[in-house]
Amino acid sequence: QVQLVESGGGLVQPGGSLRLSCAASGVTFGLYAMSWFRQTPGKGRDLVARISRDGGSTNYADSVKDRFTISRDSAKNTVFLQMNSLKPEDTAVYYCSARREFSTGILIGSDYWGQGTQVTVSS
Repeated sequence: QVQLVESGGGLVQPGGSLRLSCAASGVTFGLYAMSWFRQTPGKGRDLVARISRDGGSTNYADSVKDRFTISRDSAKNTVFLQMNSLKPEDTAVYYCSARREFSTGILIGSDYWGQGTQVTVSS
């Protein structure tokens, strides 16, 4: 059974920081690209950040560049999203996603999803 479990969400004031974690099980972690998406009622689910299977490549939505950092720990089968300088517009449910990376930049198979964790940025 493939399972992704997010944690670390919560309430934070603008300018604050949070670190989200996503623990993966049921997969060979090193074969999967990992991503963070976020969903708001008005904008749907959008890609926030992605990291390649080996951690050698990352990409970010323009709205979070220079503020968010995605990383992964192969020993813990966990991907992280460090969120700094948070803004109210970052408020969303954040989802972890995993998809098999067959070779560099080529994703195949099912896209697995976690249950989501709420991030609220408010004063």
